[in-house]
Amino acid sequence: MKINILSRGNTLYSTRRMVEEAKAAGHKVQVIDPLKCDIMLERHKPTVIYKGEKLEKPDAIIPRIGASITFYGTAIVRQFEAMQCFTTVSSQALVRSRDKLQSLQCLSSSGIDMPKTVFTNFGMHTDAILKMVDGPPVVIKVLEGTQGIGVNLAENFESAQTILEAYNTMQSRVIAQEFIKEAGGADLRVFVIGDKVVGAMKRQAMEGEFRSNLHRGGTAQKISLSQEEELTALGAAKSLGLGVCGVDLLQSSRGPLVLEVNSSPGLEGIEGATNYNIAQEIIKFIESSI
Repeated sequence: MKINILSRGNTLYSTRRMVEEAKAAGHKVQVIDPLKCDIMLERHKPTVIYKGEKLEKPDAIIPRIGASITFYGTAIVRQFEAMQCFTTVSSQALVRSRDKLQSLQCLSSSGIDMPKTVFTNFGMHTDAILKMVDGPPVVIKVLEGTQGIGVNLAENFESAQTILEAYNTMQSRVIAQEFIKEAGGADLRVFVIGDKVVGAMKRQAMEGEFRSNLHRGGTAQKISLSQEEELTALGAAKSLGLGVCGVDLLQSSRGPLVLEVNSSPGLEGIEGATNYNIAQEIIKFIESSI
């Protein structure tokens, strides 16, 4: 089988691991930088040009599209779909997951629980917004943020007003979200492939920090999920149509709450914390899907 991994670099941990496991399984694998691809549009003959040459059609692709190149990267995924290639993450699911507001709307429509969230069109009625999400404190996020960037905790009315006014001035779209105090600065990253959970870790924020991202100094350890947590993660992945994803959950007094669903989750943290071969599971998913 021929597998193309759409990634900006073949030395990145996640990319390197999937290359290793694809080769170990006897497949032909190539790393393709999506920004070096051109799209050739012709009747009944969709083509991808890579570095000036026509790319041989692969059997499957694994999109590793960073948030900063979502538009162009999604266009490349869509072109491979037009070529009838299997993809671990569809173009529509990729776009849906990258839009925090749209993804939360999909989760809500599917009956998946989440922290109370408010989206407003540069609203100035800060007091009403805070009350709707049981704050303060309240979490304020930009819709395009990743790895904890653009996520703020407003502990009182004044700081919330200052943050919202600053984002309004920059015309940045934000959401205000309920702060789950009992989570204690921790969340769960659940790795879903197909219709099963293949690994889960608990991430704990460093002291004085409420964001548990490993990129921000958080620590991680393997965890066994409750049945409710596992079903919530699987439901979230299904509602967004994602074949491979990382579902972030908060443990709250009313049960698991979905914080975010990541369509290009990193493998280094989850493999290190759980000692599971997640990259191999992704290759097995492709094999079973074709």
